[in-house]
Amino acid sequence: MPAILLNHRILEQQPLESQPVREPQVVVLLHGLFGSLTNLASLGRALSENYRVILADLRNHGDSPHSDDMSYPLMAQDIEQLLNSLNIQRAHFVGHSMGGKVAMQVALNHANRVNKLVVADIAPVTYRATTNLGALEGLCALQHADIHTRKDADNLLAAHISEPGIRAFLLKNLIRNDKGQFQLKLNMSSIAANYAKTLNLAPEPSPQGQPFIGPTLFIKGSDSAYIQEKHRETINRLFPNAQLKIIQGTGHWLHAEKPEIFNRLVQQFLL
Repeated sequence: MPAILLNHRILEQQPLESQPVREPQVVVLLHGLFGSLTNLASLGRALSENYRVILADLRNHGDSPHSDDMSYPLMAQDIEQLLNSLNIQRAHFVGHSMGGKVAMQVALNHANRVNKLVVADIAPVTYRATTNLGALEGLCALQHADIHTRKDADNLLAAHISEPGIRAFLLKNLIRNDKGQFQLKLNMSSIAANYAKTLNLAPEPSPQGQPFIGPTLFIKGSDSAYIQEKHRETINRLFPNAQLKIIQGTGHWLHAEKPEIFNRLVQQFLL
């Protein structure tokens, strides 16, 4: 299957006046399932003092093209094509949740393109197909509903998702069509079809079976179950140069819950 040229936004380096001007290193930021490139915008702005930052919409998300296929090796090819289109040879990668799996797949399949890797609250393992079932069912219902107000959309999602913060996050995908109705940017038919068979799976081993030996940081939310002690062996096998940091008092959305701490951890690691 061919790669897709992803929608993206570039934050050019904005050095402080006291900093010398030099060719900046590049950082690529990859969002999670049901997200978009705006999700890591706070981190992007913080990093742009010292780096050229690329924020990308993954396929079937945001303003990127839609596709029936969503395997992690294919999404890693999308990222490689994006780098090629921008004449970028190597970059640091930061990915949250599904974006973390895509970043891990890039590191495993295209290690020569990756300097340092940061993975936020996800492990290189297969998760239960029911992990995001509420959001999946709610968004599928929303896709087929006649929605005229955001309140209507929120009420529909509330039947599937109790947490207002998660509903607010998901509703960022709403846009108005030509008829004045709300519709989703997400390609929910493809996401739903691929979720159980690909998206909940672990990243695939590299074609040569080699680990990624570059510096790697996993960041876990203390209240999240996505990274567990039982995952340590798999993490160490695939990413032998990995370290783990835990942000206390956060769940899976750690970058949004405590952005200053999250941003600082990433900045310190990339130095």
